[in-house]
Amino acid sequence: MTRPRRYFKINDDKYIPGRWHLRMPLFKDGEDEGRPDDDKRELFDTWRFNEGRVLEIDEPIRLSVKPTGVALEYTESMGIPVVHRRVVSLFERLGLQKEVQFIPVEVEGQTEPWFILNALQVIRCIDDARCDEVFYWGPEDGEPDRTGAYRNVRGLKVDPEKTGDAHLFRPWGWLVVLIVSEYIKTAMEAEGITGTKFIEV
Repeated sequence: MTRPRRYFKINDDKYIPGRWHLRMPLFKDGEDEGRPDDDKRELFDTWRFNEGRVLEIDEPIRLSVKPTGVALEYTESMGIPVVHRRVVSLFERLGLQKEVQFIPVEVEGQTEPWFILNALQVIRCIDDARCDEVFYWGPEDGEPDRTGAYRNVRGLKVDPEKTGDAHLFRPWGWLVVLIVSEYIKTAMEAEGITGTKFIEV
């Protein structure tokens, strides 16, 4: 019998001593003066990176560092994964080009290439029965567009029977989480990629 595939939520390890912290991604000029109202909202729109689609971004993106410290090869900025080029090279060797888009960014004080990791799949795979707690939006919450969707998920668990051959994705209904397969976890650990913390789901 084939062993079920294992999956892990990948997190930015906040407890690494002396680590850096990346601020919110901004367009290179970092200003919204003179922009149309729609563009001002777009400037701070981080949700686009959770939608599981290829993004067309024309303007350079920059990230400031505060506080400064040890640069980590996997970091989250406002929940958005930012990775060093070593991660890009690793994913290419793993053959994951169809599951991820790497968007170049400029990081304050850094001369080497850095990238936003944009997962290209959203999969409906949350195993409600195995999660610690699952909460849904109801009609009484006054958000009719969200009724029936997840409001909160604690102790997330996914159903590997619903993930197919995916190695990298966000779970439908709870897009704040990035999930990787054991294949990716093992490879990142073997490569010595810094900044990661994995929690099995």
